Order: sequence, then structure tokens, then C-alpha cells
Amino acid sequence: MPLLRPWVPIGLTTQLALLAVLAGFVHLNALGWLVGLASSAVIHIVLARALGRDGRTALGPANRVTLARAILAGGIAALVASRFTSDIPTALIVSLTVPALMLDAVDGRVARHTGSVSATGARFDGEVDAFLILVLSVEVSRTLGAWVLAIGAARYVLWAAEWVWPWLRKPVPPRYWRKVVAAVQGITLTVAMANVLPEVLNVVMIAGALVLLAESFGHDVIWLLRKRSERSNARL
Repeated sequence: MPLLRPWVPIGLTTQLALLAVLAGFVHLNALGWLVGLASSAVIHIVLARALGRDGRTALGPANRVTLARAILAGGIAALVASRFTSDIPTALIVSLTVPALMLDAVDGRVARHTGSVSATGARFDGEVDAFLILVLSVEVSRTLGAWVLAIGAARYVLWAAEWVWPWLRKPVPPRYWRKVVAAVQGITLTVAMANVLPEVLNVVMIAGALVLLAESFGHDVIWLLRKRSERSNARL
């Protein structure tokens, strides 16, 4: 069974260890523990099943890097959730976020260097990006307002739309710009969270990131609409 792969308990144990280390520095409340462990469990289960559908038993080198990023994201999520009732230093959240963002530039290179590029790996990478951006948007929304949540919710709104309109699930051509936009979201949210700039600059920066995100999603939706129209015309 995919869930019995050795890397699954290792990854979950690593996540538990990270949360335990964090709990040694700050107070992780029950919600923090729940969010951190639940998000990690979901990521491990979904990845194990996806690899199982591909007939794979081992975790490739690039996916290991992405999984490390996912574990860091689980720790960040636990801290952000705990911060609603506990005094969690912003510096601690930033100290986990920065390496998570840096690893985002590593997994793709590892995949290409080792010849382990796959659709499942690319999807896994994208979903970890989306989860981390969601968590960061929740944190930044505490100071800049609920509108920031639009950045984190975008991927999941599209996911819900795919169930209503199945044609949105069709694959789209590779586009490096998507990775650039995802990186911009993470970087701008982290800078805003660190509060190193005046609030007005943070607002402008996050608004610009949101515009880029809308363009990226809109580009793909328009492409899918065009292809759907072409298929419909071909059947006439």
C-alpha cells in the first residue's frame, strides 16, 4: 500500500520533531498542533497516493526537497495558527519561511539534474507553494486586512471551480512565469510579514503581487477557454 512506504512515517516523524522543537521555544496551542500535524498528514497521504498511481514506490530526490519544504510549511502553519492566542515572535516565523522559499528554487533544478521531472512532482511542488502562500496570507491579513486572503485563496477557488467546470482540469502548456509569480507571492508576503517597510509600501507591494497572480490564473483560464472553443467548433 502507498501509505506504508518508509518515507511516510519518516516524514511524519520529522514533522512531529519540528513541532516539538518549536514548542521548546514558544507556546504552541492545541490549534497549532492540530493544524501542523493535520496539514502534514494530508500532504503525505496525497503524495503517497499520487506516487502509487504512477507505480512508484520510492521518493525521488526532487520530491524529497519538496517534502522538506512541506514540513517547514507545516511548522509555519502551526506557528501562525498558535499566534491567534499565543505570543509568537514574527522572527521565528520568518526564520522558517526564508529557507522554505529558498528550497522552492532547488527542487526544480534537482529534478532536471537527476532526470526525475514528472507531472506528479510538478503538481506536488505547486500544491506546497499554494499551501505556504495560503498560510502566509492568513498571517499578513492580520495587519493589512482580509483582502490579502485573496492571494492565498486563489488556488483553492480554482480547485473548487474545476469540480463545477471539468474543462478547467485540462493540462496547460508549461510556463516559467507561473513559478516567477508564485515566488513573488511568497517573497512579498514574507517581507510584509516581517514589517520592515512602511505599511503603505506593504499594501502597494501585496496589491501588485495580487495583480500578477490574477494575470497568471487568467492567462491559463483564457487559454483553456480558447481550446474548449476550438474543440467545440471542430465538432460542428
